[in-house]
Amino acid sequence: MSLLDEIRGLHERAAAELEAVATGDALEAWRIKYLGMKGAVRAVMDRLKEVPKAEKPAIGKAANAMKMALQAAFDARAGRVARSAGARGQGELVDVTLPGRRPQIGHLHVLAQTINEICDIFGRMGFTIAYGPEVEDERHNFQALNIPIEHPARDELDNFYIDEQTMLRSQTSTVQIRVMEAQQPPVRIIAPGRVYRPDTVDATHSFMFQQVEGLYVDEGVTMADLKSCLDQFCKTYFGPEVATRFRPGFFPFTEPSGEVDMLFHNPDGSTRWIELGGCGMVHPNVLAGVGYDSEKYTGYAFGLGIERMVMRKHGIADIRLLFENDVRFLHQF
Repeated sequence: MSLLDEIRGLHERAAAELEAVATGDALEAWRIKYLGMKGAVRAVMDRLKEVPKAEKPAIGKAANAMKMALQAAFDARAGRVARSAGARGQGELVDVTLPGRRPQIGHLHVLAQTINEICDIFGRMGFTIAYGPEVEDERHNFQALNIPIEHPARDELDNFYIDEQTMLRSQTSTVQIRVMEAQQPPVRIIAPGRVYRPDTVDATHSFMFQQVEGLYVDEGVTMADLKSCLDQFCKTYFGPEVATRFRPGFFPFTEPSGEVDMLFHNPDGSTRWIELGGCGMVHPNVLAGVGYDSEKYTGYAFGLGIERMVMRKHGIADIRLLFENDVRFLHQF
């Protein structure tokens, strides 16, 4: 059999096999067999050097024509196989002409944003940030804060006790004790963090919430310093138009004690005073308990509810929205 006959036979065989190809894998196998670097077409082309000079033009022309024809047939078949595969799996098609989908990028929870903002405001006023354990001993949670054993705040029904001497802290005031035990005045710190009380969950109460404690102890600290500090904070956080007031109150660890309120503007145009937290001058017994000279040093302390501030600033009516993790709600902030 002459080389020309082999070329014609190879063309017919390859074309017949290509017609039977129905999948991408089979198509790739056909390409390697016939059009690959070590395929049948390349083998035939390599034999052209053995052909007599007189026959070389005709046989070379036939070999090139076969190669081009098989390449064109392969390209056409590849298109049909791709369309067939797309028709069988419509859901897997990717339209590259469509615009891309913007990825959803997360951000800090509104409570975390608020804590950061609070820390920034007080940081500019000279306060540093302090943290303490959430599982606390009874001495730091009550005794060191001048809360006597018979005080109702120590009742088992009002606290999460782990054992007789250990509990989940009910206030971040425990941090001020730990800080004062560790250093001498001046002390100027804020202590943000979670606290726990077994309250019934409703629109304004939760068994876990965020609180920020503030403490400033030095020589000559007065109630005027406390009022100025909290008034500046409220105006910075809520806006310069906000009004604050201080009412007498009672806390075992401060004397005198007070409550700080903010004038809240309702959507209907009416106003009402809303309590933000408690405050007062640090009780001399607390100072003496940590080894401070209460005749030389004075100080003030305050505790503010972070959820309460978030709800007032953003007009949130239900505290549970802050903890349900509904992204439709959280994306607003």
